Amino acid sequence: MYVLDAAYLFRLAVQQAPAGSVLHAVADEGVPVRDIADMIGHHPSLPTASVPAEDFGFLRPILAIDQPASSTLTRDLLGWRPVQPGLIDDLDKGHYFG
Repeated sequence: MYVLDAAYLFRLAVQQAPAGSVLHAVADEGVPVRDIADMIGHHPSLPTASVPAEDFGFLRPILAIDQPASSTLTRDLLGWRPVQPGLIDDLDKGHYFG
């Protein structure tokens, strides 16, 4: 998530969220790891390829399960709406790949 969206949500949380609220700062829901890898490989023109799950070592259990996260309750509670570029759009700008 873009840092400006996170900062705005943090301010809203401090000012408006009831004590004990559980908030999720999720701007993009359901971005596949494959899409992230493709975009990271795109800018330096590196090929991407599928690899066996065993090659991921300690990351295998994390990447092997679906881990949905939603900010629907946070958005409803605080009226927060991310307005900055999403993950894939931000990566596509290429400024991370100097």
